[in-house]
This record gives sequence, structure tokens and C-alpha cells, in this order.
Amino acid sequence: MNELDKARQQINEVDEEMARLFQKRMDAVRLVAAYKKKHGMPVDDLAREEEMIQRNSTRVQDEAYRSYYVNFLRANIDLSKNLQHRLLDGMRVAYSGVEGAFANIVAERIFPDASCVPCADFKAAYQAVVDGDCDCALLPVENSFNGDVGRVMDLAFFGSLYVTGVYEAEIVQNLLVVPGTKAEDIRQVISHPQALGQCAAYIEQHGYQPIEAVNTAVAVKQVAEMGRHDIAAIGSEEAAAKFGLQKLDSHINESGTNSTRFAVFSRAQRITGPKDKDDRFIMLFTVKNTAGSLGRAISVIGEHGFNLRALKSRPTHDLSWEYYFYAEGEGNIAGEQGQTMLRDLTACCNNVKILGSYEKEIKV
Repeated sequence: MNELDKARQQINEVDEEMARLFQKRMDAVRLVAAYKKKHGMPVDDLAREEEMIQRNSTRVQDEAYRSYYVNFLRANIDLSKNLQHRLLDGMRVAYSGVEGAFANIVAERIFPDASCVPCADFKAAYQAVVDGDCDCALLPVENSFNGDVGRVMDLAFFGSLYVTGVYEAEIVQNLLVVPGTKAEDIRQVISHPQALGQCAAYIEQHGYQPIEAVNTAVAVKQVAEMGRHDIAAIGSEEAAAKFGLQKLDSHINESGTNSTRFAVFSRAQRITGPKDKDDRFIMLFTVKNTAGSLGRAISVIGEHGFNLRALKSRPTHDLSWEYYFYAEGEGNIAGEQGQTMLRDLTACCNNVKILGSYEKEIKV
């Protein structure tokens, strides 16, 4: 056997071993896809991909080979994601509104392979997951201009679902009209109350009468169906394209940085450990009706090294003038300090519920 034959034999042996390891790797990818479907998580995780490439590339000592190995890793990642996309093709994501609503647009960005299921309202979308009709629900929790979405916070407090991820999406509001409509023809504008609030200054400046709709996409659809030139909708370009409206003016929201934070709600809670990279958590709690209980609860959180990014109160509806608190914090709540903090909170809280934890907030 000459040197060429020996080299080829070695390559064949390595290829045989690589084929066995490739199958083993793809079996693990199937488990990843199943976990992501169960917990309402997207396929793409760019931060983890770059971390894995950086870590694994250092294992190749020969610098002449290292750049080729990086390409090899990227190809493996792409193949793994392709399989995950195929396996998640049957995933169902509930959202509030009709096709073309902002929630629908964001859901498609996060879960491009899933079937997005429109629901009548936030409660119906949430219940679709509880009942098992959908795998997860994408619901808004806060707008940078108009504040919290109280109805979703109430569903989180009283319901059984968990948050497995939070995503921030820029919201651009546009003035949408039936083709041929001129600015001077418009007398009324119709949209969701949040959108009307975001565009209040523009509406007042032009003297339009605001009319509330269930959501922005419904408003766009109504204007398209009416075919009138004296009424316009406020909504997205995607909705305009779907229902055949024309964009008469763009970026009419008062704030130049108008974004909405969406949370993914799932039946299954993400199980994390102290070594996981989850450094965000959402917690719901009620305090005992004694002097200083709320202050003590806040102190306990800080004493264990967790930073509160947000603390909001909502009425419980069970008893007059009683409230629950919605808290967003920084830190790995699965670690020893997190578990000790939760135990210490029981001394000043009636109940504590971890709504979810996640690695970081993602812009989509």
C-alpha cells in the first residue's frame, strides 16, 4: 500500500466515524427541537451559535486548519437548524387579532415555520394554549409609549402558563387609506386604542375623529371593506399590503422609539440550573397585609444580589384594594442565591410565582 492509499484509508475510517457521530448529533438535535416546541422557543439562537463556534474552534490546535473548522461548524449548525425547522413545521402559535396584526407579524418573525393562529382577544389566545389547541401564545406585555398591557398581566397572574422568552419589536404606525384617497378627504381614523394613543398628537394636529377597533389589522380590514375615502386606518405596512390599502403617511406615532415587548407563554416551564445562562426572570407575588411587607420583599430581593428592573402593581379583583406585584429582575434565579431568596420571600409574601426565566431579551 503506497502513501496515497494509506491516506485514503485513513480518510475512509474517519468518515465512517464521523457518519456515526453525525447521526448521534442529529438525534440530539431532534431532542432540542422537541424541547423548543414544548417550551415555545424559536429555532435561531445566534448568541449560542457564535459562542459554540468560538469555544469549539479553539480545540483545533493547527492554525492552518482552524478557519476550515469554523466553516465546518457553521455547516453543521445550518444542517441542525434545517432539521429543526422541518420538525417544528407543525407548531401552532396563538396571537390576539387577525392576520396582519402586529402580533401576527412578530410571531412570524420569531417562529417562521409555525402556523400562526388568530384569536379573538388576549384571553382566547392564552386559553388556546391552556386547552392544548396551540403550543404557545405570543402576547404583548408592555409598550414603550403607552405602558403595560394590564389584561395580559392579569392572565399571567391568575393563569397556569409560563413565560419562556421576551422579545422587543419596533412598532411603526402608518396612515392607511383606500387607494385614491387624499389627505383632505379624511375625517376619521380607526385603530386599536394603543395605536390611537401612540398617534394622539398626529390625530389631534389633523383634526381627525378617533374610533377604536379590536386591533390594528381589524381596523385596516374594516376600512378596506367600507371603501370610503373619509375614513383611514392606523396600522402596519404588512396589513395594508394584505388588505389592499395605500400608505398615505408613515411613522405617524408620536415617539420615534415606539416598541412593544412580547412574551411567549407556554404550558411547560423552562427548567434551568445554576450553570445556565438565564439572567432574567419574571416573578409575581402578593404581600402580607402588615406594615412594611412590600418594603421587606423588595429588600430581600436586593439582599440576595438580584436587581429589580421593573416593579408594577395590579388589583387582584378578589378583594377591594388588594394588589399583586409583577417584578422583572436580573440574575440567575435557579442558583443558590435565587433559591434562598425565594425561601426568604415566604416570610413577607402570601404567595410567590415564578412566571419564567430566560437568557436575555431579544429584538426582532
